[in-house]
Amino acid sequence: MTQKVGKKKPLYLIWRIIIYTPFLYLVDVIAWTLIHTSPLIPGLLAKKFFDMLSGTSDIQSGLWGLLILVAVTALARAGLIYTGARIDILFRFKESSLIRRNLLETLMKRPGALPTKASTGEILNSFRDDARQIEDSVDWIIDVIGTLIFAIVAVVILISIDAKITLFVFTPLVAVIAMANKASSRIEENRRASRKASAEVNGIAGEMFNSVQAVKILGAEDHIINQFQKLNNKRHKLMLRDTLFTQLLESIYQNTMSLGTGLILLLAAQSMRAGSFSVGDFAVFVYYLAFVTDFTQFYGRYIAHYQQTCVAFQRMSDLMEETPIEKLVEHNRLYMKGEPPRVETSEKIKEDEFSSLVVKNLTYEYSDKGGGISDISFYIKKNTFTVICGKIGSGKTTLLRTLLGLLPAQSGEIIWNGKKILEPSEFFVYPRSAYTSQVPHLLSDTVKDNILLGISRSDVDIDKAIYSAVLEKDISTFESGLETMVGPRGVKLSGGQVQRVAAARMFARDAELLVFDDISSALDIETESILWDRIFSENNKTCLVVSNRKTALQHADHIILLNNGRIEAQGELKELLKSCEGIRQIWG
Repeated sequence: MTQKVGKKKPLYLIWRIIIYTPFLYLVDVIAWTLIHTSPLIPGLLAKKFFDMLSGTSDIQSGLWGLLILVAVTALARAGLIYTGARIDILFRFKESSLIRRNLLETLMKRPGALPTKASTGEILNSFRDDARQIEDSVDWIIDVIGTLIFAIVAVVILISIDAKITLFVFTPLVAVIAMANKASSRIEENRRASRKASAEVNGIAGEMFNSVQAVKILGAEDHIINQFQKLNNKRHKLMLRDTLFTQLLESIYQNTMSLGTGLILLLAAQSMRAGSFSVGDFAVFVYYLAFVTDFTQFYGRYIAHYQQTCVAFQRMSDLMEETPIEKLVEHNRLYMKGEPPRVETSEKIKEDEFSSLVVKNLTYEYSDKGGGISDISFYIKKNTFTVICGKIGSGKTTLLRTLLGLLPAQSGEIIWNGKKILEPSEFFVYPRSAYTSQVPHLLSDTVKDNILLGISRSDVDIDKAIYSAVLEKDISTFESGLETMVGPRGVKLSGGQVQRVAAARMFARDAELLVFDDISSALDIETESILWDRIFSENNKTCLVVSNRKTALQHADHIILLNNGRIEAQGELKELLKSCEGIRQIWG
């Protein structure tokens, strides 16, 4: 169950981002405060210039002195903007990278077989758009601070010139804030709808690319294109509504400011006619007024932006599900320069050597669709071949996933070499365990890199792994051998070749416990027989296999028959064929 972020929590999350790099943020604030307040100087210089032209001021430096000061001020401000931009880019990159890093870590630590509630499109949108939304929200605080300081100083100067006229500056400000607060709920609603529609479009686009073969075989091109067009039209309308409403608010802000400016200029003209207002006063008033009204517009825009940031935090919280939203802004190291630390291959130690595996009362039940496994108990000895079999939907894959921590066990114990395992997902990895799923996932890379998957070739007997997976003849027929590109998800390979590349990847790890989930389902009988023979020829391997194939059952030291998520029977093949009707049905 996800937590509700609310309206105040984002303030705390933003603060946590700021103090991740407090010195950098402070330097950024100082730089941009100087940039935003630097126009105060040209305004005062403009006042002196026009007063000098009208004969109401006697400046010792003269006209050329003023022009030099203006030029120096402009150059100094350009230098500040350049420096501030470089600092700001670095801060922005760090804050958004921290958010994306923590979100990725949270998603990667989820049990591997537990599906996310969000689509791929929604996840990509959060990494791209929501992270950028939060990045802007944190960074714009600097602009609020800078423009606010300018506005305060400028208003003090304007009040010293004419308090009555200055009063009209604050009337639009109050109006802008009131309108922004009133429109906040509508802004939030529009942003949610547009982001959801974008995620749907991205999701179906990803599915189209990943299902090219199926779409072509079924002749469903027109249906898919029509569905994509329908979602895209929906997205277009919602994005247009979101953008239109935001632009409408900004237009109201600008026109409100323009109306206030017109009223102030009329009053200034009356004061000038009365002789209480100099040309220089008029110049500095007009010059500062533009910046002060810009602040009121920007402040109103930031209020609306903050509402949208609340939506971004909530969307990320939805992705993180039960993980606290504070994890998103947890302070972790970012490797900004040079190469990140190399992921070292775990060396096998004596404690990793397998002797026994005991499973007691293991349970995992699906809350949404029903089914699962309940009270599963069995024992695996070293150098044995254990087969899990059963009808479709009996819980075979669920059992393997729960055992390996890919699904979170709701009860039960897993004991490795007499030691209870508290975090199966972290324990059942190389060199203790290696796993090949029923539908293996390959990367759009070469056959070699899919087998090695980050391990140095010098550390692996890749030829032995290929031989064990009965893949050597296939590789000899590939256009570029081991360097052949397999395409997205291995689309250039047959189903059997995909399974055997994944098997070779598992064999390359030389793990103590090999776990197969119906790996021979896409293999012909001859290839399957060779595969098992080569596995059995290595007497130092312990295997846990899901299969209903006779070849696997014949070689099994121990068979576990599942029925409706529970163990119906277990033992040796000969005994089960005599005593168990379920095994006889599978045996045929």
